Amino acid sequence: MMNQSMEHVHLIGIGGSGLSAIARVLLERGVVVSGSDRQPSGVTRALQDAGARVFIGHSAGNVQGADLVVRSSAVSDENVEVIAAQGAGIPVLKRAEFLGRILEGYRVITIAGTHGKTTTTAMLSWILTTLGESPSFIIGGMARDLGTNARAGSGRLFVIEADEYDHMFLGLSPDIAVVTNVEHDHPDCYPTAEDFYRAFQQFAGRLKPHGILVGCHDDPGARRLLRDAVQTGQRTLSYGLNHWAPLDGPNYAARELVPNARGGFSFEVIQQDRQSAGIQVDLKIPGRHNVSNALACLVVIDCLNLPLEKAAQALGQYSGAGRRFEVRGEARGVIVIDDYAHHPSEIRATLAAARSRFPEKNIWAVWQPHTYSRTRTLLSEFATAFENADHVVVTDIYAARENSPANGFSSQQVVENMVHREANYVPGLSQAADYLLDRVQPEAVVLVLSAGDADQISDLLLRKLG
Repeated sequence: MMNQSMEHVHLIGIGGSGLSAIARVLLERGVVVSGSDRQPSGVTRALQDAGARVFIGHSAGNVQGADLVVRSSAVSDENVEVIAAQGAGIPVLKRAEFLGRILEGYRVITIAGTHGKTTTTAMLSWILTTLGESPSFIIGGMARDLGTNARAGSGRLFVIEADEYDHMFLGLSPDIAVVTNVEHDHPDCYPTAEDFYRAFQQFAGRLKPHGILVGCHDDPGARRLLRDAVQTGQRTLSYGLNHWAPLDGPNYAARELVPNARGGFSFEVIQQDRQSAGIQVDLKIPGRHNVSNALACLVVIDCLNLPLEKAAQALGQYSGAGRRFEVRGEARGVIVIDDYAHHPSEIRATLAAARSRFPEKNIWAVWQPHTYSRTRTLLSEFATAFENADHVVVTDIYAARENSPANGFSSQQVVENMVHREANYVPGLSQAADYLLDRVQPEAVVLVLSAGDADQISDLLLRKLG
């Protein structure tokens, strides 16, 4: 467990998904928590209600009394609170450097990968909670069934989303490491696909002795990682939707996938080295990618020697995480959904899930590109990712931590490169809501794809439709 001499921890960027989760775990352990962020939000208000002292805006005085300061990846060395803490002799750590402290004494299960981390972490935390294991967990989003993004449980297990950005996951030493996929992302941090892969290799190398690497056999990057891990003598297990060949297939597979009346897929889980009958799973969240996420959870459950049948029942109750195919409402026959998809593969998977769930409806994809570096690096993949949408609306790029490029690269060039015949550039969020209001007809689905602030479009549109 964490060193109890740390009585007061201050978090710079406390409203973000990573640090807000850490704050909640610390609060539940009885640690005094303070923090700061640029603006108030529902997250900061919830943390205040839970007992944290939250400052809006950054000031040197905010760190007064802290034993330790933790900063998010978005906080620079020049931040006034960082400088003040260092001047006062208060240790300042990044999230990656701090996480090891709160994981001490636990059996640690990490969920890593370019896509699917938040959903798989939330799924597994929900299953373990339902099975009575009282896990601690840190999730990169709000788990609807659990009502939170983090918890300090009383059990021996700690489930944590292992974020690759800024090499955060290299601060973790897991007992079980799940890798859902390895596909190039964050070019501002990893300029090439090989740079990205090498970081995952390093992460796999951080497994504890006798730890288990669990990877998706369907993904080329994860499959390569599993092969390399075997060469170093690590124990590995694989899962996949593609039924195995006798000598080269996943240890766990899903077969007989069929859409069900709940909006998800029903399928049977079979294990390569067992003769027993498969386990039936009936999901209510859509998409083949969520079948894969569910499989990953069941592999972990089996590794922990917990009952697979009860875990499958818990999976059937799982209803999702915030901004992961989250139905925001329906007005005038128009269904509005938010999703965090911001990578070409995620967009393809989410739109395929929408098409499977709403096969007869007109699908509008509203995409806010996230960061200039990602949008430019993956432009050709983005250009072909929208085939399951009937109409595409592209807003201005959400810069996040980046500055606008000097050459004026924008969403206008993105739309010009897209192969979709119904793709249109609408710069602002309120403009996009008005554009939709004028054109969307009943029996349509509006799917807002954004890791930035374009979820505002959903609110605006529902209000205007209502």
